[in-house]
Amino acid sequence: MLHIAPRAPGGGLLPPPAPTYPERMGRETGSWLSGASAALPEGAHGDYRGQGLGLPRAGAGSLASTGRRVVALLLDWVPSALIAAAVVGPSRVFGGEQTSFDTLTLGIWFAVGVLTVTLFGFTPGQYFAGLRVARIEDPDMRVGIIRALARNLLIVFLVPPLIQDVDGRGMQDRATGTVVVRTR
Repeated sequence: MLHIAPRAPGGGLLPPPAPTYPERMGRETGSWLSGASAALPEGAHGDYRGQGLGLPRAGAGSLASTGRRVVALLLDWVPSALIAAAVVGPSRVFGGEQTSFDTLTLGIWFAVGVLTVTLFGFTPGQYFAGLRVARIEDPDMRVGIIRALARNLLIVFLVPPLIQDVDGRGMQDRATGTVVVRTR
């Protein structure tokens, strides 16, 4: 079947019709909605999260899941809030008065996180969730105070942990050369 291109009134060919809205939006948003691995060549990101870092698929030493990390954060945050409420005074916190409760909670969480990750490689919440923070280049080495401090500073901003690479590491882990792994 012969297809004849439509002609403009002056005799030239008409341009092809513009794509419809759904076609155009699908093409424009497809690459970034597909996640961090969309830009990688097929098969370049491995069979499982953490494979590119040399981590095992499951068990001790494997990459921690997002759910476990959230549980660990809650296990750290709730005691920090309870300590802050005890310091400020429960009647002032729950009575609607202007207090420094939020700032104190964040400060306690931050100080405990930096101190415990520096000394032990995990926060109390991470310990109970079966996690620890490890260095990429040498998982048996301690994280150190500089990395622990930088890591917690980035977590305070909330956005860096939400932006993850194909291995599931947040920006705070990529910036400090660390990874959160399972201990059991």
